[in-house]
Amino acid sequence: MMSMTDPQPSGAFTWAQAPWGAVLQCTALLPYARHFFTDASLQLKDRPDEWTGVANHAGVRPDNLLLLRQAHGKTVVAARSGRTKTWAPPAADAIISDDPSAAVVVRVADCAPILLVDMRRGMVAAVHAGWRGTMHNIVEAAVEQMARQFSTDPADLIAAIGPSLGSCCGEMGEEVVQAFRTAGHGDDDLGRWFVRAEGKRPHFDLWAANRDQLVRAGVPLRAIHVAGLCTRTHSDVFHSYRAAGADAGRMAAVVRVPFSPRTGPLTDDEGR
Repeated sequence: MMSMTDPQPSGAFTWAQAPWGAVLQCTALLPYARHFFTDASLQLKDRPDEWTGVANHAGVRPDNLLLLRQAHGKTVVAARSGRTKTWAPPAADAIISDDPSAAVVVRVADCAPILLVDMRRGMVAAVHAGWRGTMHNIVEAAVEQMARQFSTDPADLIAAIGPSLGSCCGEMGEEVVQAFRTAGHGDDDLGRWFVRAEGKRPHFDLWAANRDQLVRAGVPLRAIHVAGLCTRTHSDVFHSYRAAGADAGRMAAVVRVPFSPRTGPLTDDEGR
């Protein structure tokens, strides 16, 4: 159940009710795609029954809930309409799709879940962006693949960055800053993305880094929405690896195109 004590997201995000409890949604995406971000109401670790509930809420069969074997890398995979093979989760950190019968998913516990929706052509993406994936420009790679494989114009994309580790709790070692530099990120980027207080270790701004990368990929700044909720700060509401370590559960970010540009609105039954 939603609670009066649930932390309030920023901007275009709002809490909604799911059968198991509260989920977060981005109001800017609602006209174009069914989607939600789960909280700690679900554990989503070795719980097939919970994944069945997630699939039901997305309006798809459990076997059309498409997950990844996330690897903190830069690989993007596509789930195309008309697939004939059973989905076997590939090693990747972003999934793009034009299939209205499937919902695409990433799992997080401090990393940033990013959902992308092409409001004109009806394609979607789910991106898992931790600091390593961000270092590898994973969200830029997802936008590039949507353009290459589905002819998406980045100017038509809406992006929603869900609850994740905020810069308030994103303390990193100097070796992380150096890793970004080695990966090709310049001083301007590093100056914006790593917050430094005198005598303190750098804090990484995961949200700013991915927002900058989305803009660099051609997504309009006005179309990028950030929930502004830190999972470590609100570890009573969200799963956080920094708070709970290996015992942390996982949250899901789920998106599905509820219509086909060719056939018009898709009913729940058609998606099943």
